[in-house]
Amino acid sequence: MAYFLDLFSPRTFEAFKRSNMETSGFRMRQQNAAEHVKPGDRFLCYLTKLSRWIGVLEVLEGPYLDSSPIFLPEDDPFVVRFKVKPLLLLELQKSIPIHEDRVWNSLTFTKDHGKGSSTWTGKIRSSLVELEESDGRFIEKILFEQLDRGTDYPFDEEGYGKLSSHTVVRADKLISVSVPDASISNSEPEFTETGSRESIRIQALVADIGRQMGLRVWLPKSDRSAVLREVPQLQEALLDRLPLNYDDVTLRTIEQIDVLWLRGRSIVRAFEVEHTTSIYSGILRMADLLALQPNMDIRLHIIAPAERREKAFQEIRRPVFSLLDHGPLSESCTYLSYDSLREIAGQKHLAHLSDSVVEEYAEEAE
Repeated sequence: MAYFLDLFSPRTFEAFKRSNMETSGFRMRQQNAAEHVKPGDRFLCYLTKLSRWIGVLEVLEGPYLDSSPIFLPEDDPFVVRFKVKPLLLLELQKSIPIHEDRVWNSLTFTKDHGKGSSTWTGKIRSSLVELEESDGRFIEKILFEQLDRGTDYPFDEEGYGKLSSHTVVRADKLISVSVPDASISNSEPEFTETGSRESIRIQALVADIGRQMGLRVWLPKSDRSAVLREVPQLQEALLDRLPLNYDDVTLRTIEQIDVLWLRGRSIVRAFEVEHTTSIYSGILRMADLLALQPNMDIRLHIIAPAERREKAFQEIRRPVFSLLDHGPLSESCTYLSYDSLREIAGQKHLAHLSDSVVEEYAEEAE
């Protein structure tokens, strides 16, 4: 028996509870990871936003593909599915915070990290990550103990309700959106020379990962000299012009995106690095691109420090970006942390990896 992570946002957790709770679903990009799960394994349910362990599901059957709506009333993206049996689901006030001392000091991926850091979060980046057996047994044990004689852990019920319920009704479906809190939306980091240098270093790192994978790279002309000072060998992969047949407005939009990876004449992935600037500006460029070319099928990524992760998710799910004709931006654009990029760059045999490795580190705005 093995233990796998099953991540829920407040919205998807409430949707799961409204279902018959006999199916757990995952996104198509997680199909390969799903193949490692066998009947009898356990899904340990972790609730994001609240950062709490909340349940245990036993895998009965799967994986299999099914696109019929189960979890969400709109187009259901969780099409890689398993038949499951809930062994326990705690009430929210009984769910166990990962920062609770006995939990934090026992798990192999948290105990050596500060509670205020983000360096431990790689283990809970996405669902279907296999946990150490000792961690899985410990989490399962404390959840069952909590079910029998648990402690209450208060939480902001009003705030949780807002996280789980923002939807906009359209003629064809419901769309989930976020309305960023004003105090968060209007607080931007101060522009500093140090921050600018860090942004350039990350931009150079993204470009160099693409180069090592054998892809061609595009950088805005205004950034090239600074990036090349960081990684001179990028020159060999750098394109002088984009081999794309688009109108001038579309080309000018594409040319300003921080990093593009290309294979042949096709854009594979587009990246915006947001360190000292408003996250909104990078996402706006991504949305402009999709508005100009609604049939363009490329993966978009917003890169930002871990402390700006929630800000990025809130912006991606703003109503203006959720109601695009192309479809919600959240279906095309994911978040990558600086730490995730460094992990990708540290992969052995990077030259033999596909660009799809990015999907193992990217996080969706649920």
